Amino acid sequence: MNTAVRILTNRDHSKYELKQKLQQRSIESEVIVAVVTECERLNYINDERTARLYISQLNRKCFGKRHIKMALKKKGLRGAAIENILLQKCSEVEERQKAARLLEKKMKTAHQEKEAGKKRDNIYRFLYSRGFSKDVITDLIRDVVK
Repeated sequence: MNTAVRILTNRDHSKYELKQKLQQRSIESEVIVAVVTECERLNYINDERTARLYISQLNRKCFGKRHIKMALKKKGLRGAAIENILLQKCSEVEERQKAARLLEKKMKTAHQEKEAGKKRDNIYRFLYSRGFSKDVITDLIRDVVK
């Protein structure tokens, strides 16, 4: 339990992450189950709270919904409750606004590319790598790159 508390003092962890970190320290699986259950009972870990915080953090960093969804899965945050939080925190309008902000920054360096096709491809790859949907990217490129 002491190890789990030390791990949780730095930041919120999901149930899955805490289990992984305890397994890395060669703690027996029965002990891990008991510790994780106790941490949940004491509200030291709460996957919904962790998901909310992590989604907000990734939103501030201007990542798209697709990237956020993959990051949540990597942390073991899955299920209907997490999906609902994602829907609340990542609306279509916000997604477009974030992509537009990133595109505005990217256009400063994209002006150097003279050929429209290469410029379009460069912007597309950049926004796609940040986790934005193909529809959002296509709409923005259509409006900006001519």
